[in-house]
Amino acid sequence: MRQGIRIALAIVLMLLNVSVAEAASSRAQRRSLEDIQTAYAAAVRWSDFETAQEIVDPAYRQAHPQTDLERERYQQVQISGYRELRAGVGANENEVIRDVELRVINRNTQAERTVRVRETWRWDPQAKQWWLATGLPDLWQGQ
Repeated sequence: MRQGIRIALAIVLMLLNVSVAEAASSRAQRRSLEDIQTAYAAAVRWSDFETAQEIVDPAYRQAHPQTDLERERYQQVQISGYRELRAGVGANENEVIRDVELRVINRNTQAERTVRVRETWRWDPQAKQWWLATGLPDLWQGQ
């Protein structure tokens, strides 16, 4: 009887350890996401698109290499505002969707406009890193 209780207690303790480890991992992942999103927002807010490009998923960067024309276009704008509108879980627990509003100033005309962007963030378990899976924001809405 005592042996059965010890085995049951050992199983309960193992399950508690697993759930505590998962919760700690989840907290660490959320903290990592907050940190990388803060760094990305700061880079975009300061119009430092080269630094922001480093946060983009390497697979996306390889599939969609940035052209000289795109780099020149980003140099023609200044970001005056970056505001999160809403965020939520994506298709699975390793994906986060975030809607953002950007205020964009054309450096030549000084005209300001608002652009809304949907960002998809992907957790890479091998690299233990969050990546922006959708690339840099399209500030010209395809134009």
